[in-house]
Amino acid sequence: MNPLQAGDSAPKFSLPDQDGEQVNLTDFQGQRVLVYFYPKAMTPGCTVQACGLRDSMDQLKSAGVDVLGISTDKPEKLSRFVEKELLNFTLLSDEDHQVSQQFGIWGEKTFMGKTYDGIHRISFLIDGNGIIEKVFSDFKTSNHHDIVLDYLKSA
Repeated sequence: MNPLQAGDSAPKFSLPDQDGEQVNLTDFQGQRVLVYFYPKAMTPGCTVQACGLRDSMDQLKSAGVDVLGISTDKPEKLSRFVEKELLNFTLLSDEDHQVSQQFGIWGEKTFMGKTYDGIHRISFLIDGNGIIEKVFSDFKTSNHHDIVLDYLKSA
């Protein structure tokens, strides 16, 4: 695993959202966007992380930041996740993990003694020109939104 770094160009991607509509990174040209990768919708950690972002959306919007969550879940599952948790941002389905690989965050993981390939929980703040401004990799699911907001206040 070799995640992209600040200063790198973000891969141009197009993925289906929770409603099956294609969303392109280029749709956000001129805006900052937080692209956060998470392992699996409707799991405890991913729910805590998503709800933290949901509850911080006013502050994120004030800082001019849109949010895109990406996992390998199918759009139907993402739709249920959005409805259940009343999420106020877009979730994208990277079923074949091509975008995760382009960002360098698909790789070996270990959970409960089992080793497998999966998405590593890393977020990328992308500026209005498509350049990665900041990489967030050191956080807990419960404080992810705080770490992002702290950075935005200091930037």
